[in-house]
Amino acid sequence: MSITGRKIQGWGICKSCRRMLRQVVHSGLKGCFYWLGLFVSRHPVFFLTVPSILSILFGATFLNKFQRETDLELLVSPKHSLAKIERTLVNSLFSINQSKNNLYSDLHTPGRYGRVVLTSPSGADILERADQILQMHKAVLEMRDGRLTFIGHQLGGVIFIPNSREHQVKSASAVQITYYLQSYGSALQDVAEKWEAEFCQLMLKFQQEHSDLQLYPLTSSGLWKDFYKTNTVARTEVVVSLVLVLIAATLTSAMRDCLRSKPFLGLLGVITICLSTVTAAGIFISTDGKYNSTLLGIPFFAMGHGTKGVFELLAGWRRTKEDQPFKERIAAAYSDVMVTYTMTSSLYIITFGMGASPFTNVESVKIFCQNMCVTVLVNYFYVVSFYGSCLVFAGQLEQNRYHSIFCCRIPSPEYLASRPVWFKTMMNDGFQQSGSHECDPYQKHFLQRFLREHYTEWIINTYVKPFVVLLYLIYVSFSFMGCLQIRNGSNLINLLASDSQSVSFTITQQKYFSNYSPVIGFYIYEPIEYWNLTIQEDLRVISRGFIRISWIEHYLHYLKKLNVTVLTKSDFINILANSFLKQPEFQNYMDDIIFSKTSEEVDIIASRVYMVARTAENIHEEMIDLLETLRKHSLISRIKYIVFNPTFVFMDRYSSSITSPILNSSVSVLIILLLTVFLVINALGNVWVILSVTSMEFGVVGLMTLWKVDMDSISILCLIYSLNYAIDHCAPLLFTFVLEKERTRTDCIKNSLEWNGAAILQNNICFLLGLMPMVFVPSNLTFTLFKCLLLTATCTLLHCFVILPVFLTFFPPSKKRHKKKKRVERKEEIECVEIQDNSGMVDHVTTV
Repeated sequence: MSITGRKIQGWGICKSCRRMLRQVVHSGLKGCFYWLGLFVSRHPVFFLTVPSILSILFGATFLNKFQRETDLELLVSPKHSLAKIERTLVNSLFSINQSKNNLYSDLHTPGRYGRVVLTSPSGADILERADQILQMHKAVLEMRDGRLTFIGHQLGGVIFIPNSREHQVKSASAVQITYYLQSYGSALQDVAEKWEAEFCQLMLKFQQEHSDLQLYPLTSSGLWKDFYKTNTVARTEVVVSLVLVLIAATLTSAMRDCLRSKPFLGLLGVITICLSTVTAAGIFISTDGKYNSTLLGIPFFAMGHGTKGVFELLAGWRRTKEDQPFKERIAAAYSDVMVTYTMTSSLYIITFGMGASPFTNVESVKIFCQNMCVTVLVNYFYVVSFYGSCLVFAGQLEQNRYHSIFCCRIPSPEYLASRPVWFKTMMNDGFQQSGSHECDPYQKHFLQRFLREHYTEWIINTYVKPFVVLLYLIYVSFSFMGCLQIRNGSNLINLLASDSQSVSFTITQQKYFSNYSPVIGFYIYEPIEYWNLTIQEDLRVISRGFIRISWIEHYLHYLKKLNVTVLTKSDFINILANSFLKQPEFQNYMDDIIFSKTSEEVDIIASRVYMVARTAENIHEEMIDLLETLRKHSLISRIKYIVFNPTFVFMDRYSSSITSPILNSSVSVLIILLLTVFLVINALGNVWVILSVTSMEFGVVGLMTLWKVDMDSISILCLIYSLNYAIDHCAPLLFTFVLEKERTRTDCIKNSLEWNGAAILQNNICFLLGLMPMVFVPSNLTFTLFKCLLLTATCTLLHCFVILPVFLTFFPPSKKRHKKKKRVERKEEIECVEIQDNSGMVDHVTTV
């Protein structure tokens, strides 16, 4: 034998060993779940009672220990970011003193405040309403709930007098007034919180009394209150969603056959997922977890995965033989379904576990992923135990020929013959009474019948395939177009109730005050030679293009008036400390310079100036670009400086922090699928799963961007979920097709759709119906959730029932070898029959 022949033979042996290993592992897993099914069927009361008790206990814990997370910055800002380090450095250099009349006292942290924007509904000049504005201002100052400071006002929509030297204001469309509070210590915090509540009430009262003014108030606590407002406004819609899912699950599980119909199993399946979700929530709260509004998506995520397992178990029951004892049928259903359901549940835990890892830099995403892992684990336990026991009782009723709804014995054919038509319809066991001997009476289920008799024949039609290919090209084109337009979603407005005060205030502020950026602190944190002309020129270059509030510029103008041009270090600091800062108009700069006094000399160790940038319409994106530009310049500049504004904490590295969970989850799924190539799953099946999931994820990302969904924490969580949702539905369909050996390609596709299509349709119908009420919730958070999950379900249905059935007829795995083998066998059979007919050689034919 040649070396090449030995290599081929060795490769064949290795391939056979891997195939045998996969078969052994797969058979072992199926055997384990078979015995698990038998164990559940023999102890149904135990597996029904224990989950129920756990749900009651943890549900009570959830109600008693429920707490909300009040730190919005902790939830939505990157946990580890350069901006937070810069803020620490700034606070260590320049102490916060909110009790002073400082125009920019919120430069380090917003603290406690009340802010209001006043506009005129008619569009008239707001300055003509000065008396009313002062009246409102006086009413605010008379609120004696703490130490208050009026720091000034800003004008928006300003029109200047033409050709005026000092840009005199002709008119303005809006006025913004901010009131800062001294709120250090727990006592002052309580007083400040009460003040903010009374401030909002005062603004509401003033609005009612003055219809010619439009007021948009905002307080420091308004953001997190509006963040949790979503829970309040979504309560009715969540209940409606649950009712719709219950109805859909009940109807899609029913049949006209009163014996084999399982409407209550669909209903109990949804109840199973609800109980497991309540239990998981109780576990989270009992471990000192605090609730936040992003967790509102967990019930929808859990329902989408859990009901898939429920409907698969129900489909597995329908595939069992009716002549077996019901305990054996339960075990067979577990053996048939639980391997796939275990694999997909494990992938959920792995992907969301990666999102819950220390690599995730956004706390709300981490908390959500932790809860989702617990929810999926509890969900799996409840489906195996609670729903399995429900299936046991339903199987016992069917074996004893009890009605699936009324739980009474089905009458004999003789008794039904003498009853009215409506009674026959309600109590008729169609197959038994008609004397039908069909091998699989469950094929009469309307979804399976639709797929078998209508849809599969249509989708594999030769004339339909070109249109499917064209549809996929359009899908890819729009998805690619959307992926090129992905937007950063660090704007907090995306997480708030849409009818809240914070959203109204932000929209109004964006309309009238978007010409300028927030005040940016420019901090020089190392001693430099301020008296050096080169250093002064570097400072001018850095601040060029900004509107500046700078002590150094005013000081240089002051020196110019004194005709002082060249200074030594001692002269520069001496005039600054003893002359410039003593002037009344420049005393406010004393807090912007830090002097260091030694026995020999005085030095400036740090200083700060304020800068404001001109912006266009998209102020948020421009601020992110400006921050990155200034940071890059600080690395190469001779002057060591940092820039900071409290909003930078939410912007800094947000895009990389928010996209890391989906990247980590995608990589983990890819690794798992590659590892399972050598174990249970067929290698080509894994390749198809990877391609399908990539296509669906690509489509969801692109289409949600075209639907104006930004890349924020909610959309990223939905993308992680869509990754698993795609595997949940495509994997059984693809592996049924790939592992089929004895049929043609077309027959394999039809069999795969008939085998798995009903459960996929049932789950997606329930999932989509459950999503519909969310579109009516006045919240940006739930609307983002609705858009992303709707695209997830739609793209999944498109791939499972349109794209994959057609593309599997073009690409591997090929079924030609089996088809050719079948043709050869058929040809030999025909030849034998011809010999028998023509020559009568019966004995010879028998021998052959």
